[in-house]
Amino acid sequence: MAGRKDIAIIDYGAGNLRSVVNAIIRLGNQPIVTSSAADIARARAVILPGVGAAAACMTALQAQGMDNAIRDIIAEDRPFLGICLGLQVLFSTTEEDGGQKCLGIFSGKVKRLPGTVKIPHMGWNQVKKTVDHPLFTGIPDNANFYFVHSYYADPGDKSLIAGQTQYGVTMSSVITCGNIVATQFHPEKSGELGLKVFDNFISMA
Repeated sequence: MAGRKDIAIIDYGAGNLRSVVNAIIRLGNQPIVTSSAADIARARAVILPGVGAAAACMTALQAQGMDNAIRDIIAEDRPFLGICLGLQVLFSTTEEDGGQKCLGIFSGKVKRLPGTVKIPHMGWNQVKKTVDHPLFTGIPDNANFYFVHSYYADPGDKSLIAGQTQYGVTMSSVITCGNIVATQFHPEKSGELGLKVFDNFISMA
């Protein structure tokens, strides 16, 4: 496609995207950080990082038409990576912010972690693979990744779950479906194995 950009990292106005950008650059790619639906439409792969709250994220995506751009690139079978909140907003609704509609790519609800554990879940935790997937190439089972979150996705379709993590509940920590991959953990904060996740995603593109 003429004029297609490389990898678009979506900026919805919350938090510092520098660590995600640096990881992609380190792997030999030149990403664009954008709030433009047109840029997303031209990208060969898209990353939606996870920072902030669901309501603010959805408001920002909708205000710029990025919500529909995300739906379009997913429908066109282009690689998409959601990180933390970027995983959660793929589902129908979230309990966060008193209840919030999300992108509705998948059926299911995002729920608050149980009160029996410290919230937010912050730090290193293991990811147990439930399926083989190219995103896991070169990554051992039960590898440790870095988490920072208070909510987790409960998919209606359990076959979406490619990795699980124990933290007061058995939660979905990796979601995969066709061109879509998403992690509840932050690969950009997870050292060399996190970098490998990005590398595997780029290979999918």
